[in-house]
Amino acid sequence: MTPPFTVIGTSHFQRAFDKLSRHHPTMAAAYGRVISILEADPYNYSRSHDIKKLEGIPKGYGQYRIRAGRFRFRYDIEGEIVYLKVCSLRREDTYR
Repeated sequence: MTPPFTVIGTSHFQRAFDKLSRHHPTMAAAYGRVISILEADPYNYSRSHDIKKLEGIPKGYGQYRIRAGRFRFRYDIEGEIVYLKVCSLRREDTYR
């Protein structure tokens, strides 16, 4: 059975992902979890994932954010396609 949504990474996303994954070996596991979540429930209708719709962000700039440990992924949804726009790392000292 094919998941209802298709997840595609933009070229900007792919460059950032490659750069982060070179320095953080846990990035691949987090990415795998995020892909499986986004293929099934990118709108978070089940309310069981750490997904937030960002306010004041126009379409095309990553209106949604999903957290996976220290990693953040921003994405847009167009029809049945999820476009990954940005991946980033939350620093350890962000909230200290």
